[in-house]
Amino acid sequence: MKIPIGIVDDKSQNRLSLAERINYSDDIEVVLMASNGNDFLDQMKSLPEERYPAVVLMDIEMPGMDGIETVRTGKQLYPSVKFLMLTVFDDDDKIFEAIKAGAGGYLLKDEKVPVIIDCIEQLQEVGGAPMSPRIARKAFDLLMKASLPEKEASSEEKNDYRLSGRETEVLKLLVDGFDYKAIAEKLFLSSHTVRKHIANIYHKLHVTSKAQAIKLATNNKLI
Repeated sequence: MKIPIGIVDDKSQNRLSLAERINYSDDIEVVLMASNGNDFLDQMKSLPEERYPAVVLMDIEMPGMDGIETVRTGKQLYPSVKFLMLTVFDDDDKIFEAIKAGAGGYLLKDEKVPVIIDCIEQLQEVGGAPMSPRIARKAFDLLMKASLPEKEASSEEKNDYRLSGRETEVLKLLVDGFDYKAIAEKLFLSSHTVRKHIANIYHKLHVTSKAQAIKLATNNKLI
């Protein structure tokens, strides 16, 4: 019996090309294609449960509802459906958020089709958590860093980071959940300037992602 899958990607050429290449497999059948999260959820509403895709290949950046929010909502509405991220994004924040949302695996789009097919089968048949090697290394690093005990910084150590007043403002807004664009609007800065401030913050805090910066700032009361 073929594994029914869905493909969610805002680029029609990507959807059609991937569907055509995957359908050559004797074990997999594409039963749903959607252009974004809203389209996917709308289509799911009209399907009887026996026709749900078992695995959905999900892109991240899409207009309307993006992939991470779609997975978060989809796992609540359709707990039997498994979601496999298939995207160009390999930064720590995207990986972390996708896993938290309920993604069962995370692959990069440059993976060969036989690898994608094998990962679909892993996810469906043995409940594995397939990841591209580069993603697996990043996920392992995230896990290791999260497992390390955090040392409470003294007031002298806090000063060692030497954040400027503006950098402290930007960091506080990051902790409060604002994205780059919202920070720029709130502080009347350009997006380029905000990105430069954030790069300086990462350098001074010796971190490489927003999640790490927020964790360090919160644990060490930098704001």
